[in-house]
Amino acid sequence: MTEETRPKILVVDDEPMNVDLLEAYLSIDYDVVTASSGEDAIEEVKTRKPDLILLDIMMPGMDGYEVSKRLKSDPDTQFIPIILVTALSEVSDRIKGSDAGSDEFLTKPVNKEELMSRVKALLRTKSLHDDLLTERDMLDMQNRIRSILTAMIPALLQPLPPEQKKVLIHQMTDMVEKIIVDIYPFDAVKLDRTSIGEICASVMNQLGGSFAVEETGDADVCTIKGTVCPWGAGEARRNPILCNLTRGIFARIAARAPDDLEVEVQTTIGNGDEACIFEIR
Repeated sequence: MTEETRPKILVVDDEPMNVDLLEAYLSIDYDVVTASSGEDAIEEVKTRKPDLILLDIMMPGMDGYEVSKRLKSDPDTQFIPIILVTALSEVSDRIKGSDAGSDEFLTKPVNKEELMSRVKALLRTKSLHDDLLTERDMLDMQNRIRSILTAMIPALLQPLPPEQKKVLIHQMTDMVEKIIVDIYPFDAVKLDRTSIGEICASVMNQLGGSFAVEETGDADVCTIKGTVCPWGAGEARRNPILCNLTRGIFARIAARAPDDLEVEVQTTIGNGDEACIFEIR
């Protein structure tokens, strides 16, 4: 398990000894962040976006029940698993925790094996849920972009004046960019050349193309190679202006990076080359 893919767990408890113990159990396999109050926990969830929360109930100010209730009522955080960890052990306490939206309940002192088992199971469930959401969002992106293409590409294939075609390309790029921004979590990834290139390739692949980032050994250049055109090889060769749509989409994605990145076209299927090659510099 690499540092980049390790799940993030938020431990919330007002007793430092309890936090230290849970952190010691979890830090071997997971990235652990902590909070000492319910109010701090709400803020940490917003900024750190944990994959799971271990939440004490008995805390001054906002208790664990209220934290759980607030997080589970927020569409942005409702699917983060919450394990209540507490010295309370009555059935009524468990029922109250369930009513507040918590997913599991552990009694102090925590048994390490039980803790790790519950954490692993809930993280597996969340991962499956996240995958389903990603697939749904990607399918939505495909359908929305294809509806744009279905409506506008026929016009591009007509013998229109070049300036009119440029206007259409610009309009299509604007609409596609809005959809991509809705789908891709740009704020959640490090936007360097490689990550931008991977997003560009992913967008083209979701539309039916075959694009991939190629290693070149040059840290200042990210090369994207496409061997299957998402607009259709026949249409692209008959109307190379469709390649401008690909470049326009890549340029809009690259503009989201903090650095001033530029997209350069090296070869395109639309111009008779065997593959489309774009470089992000």
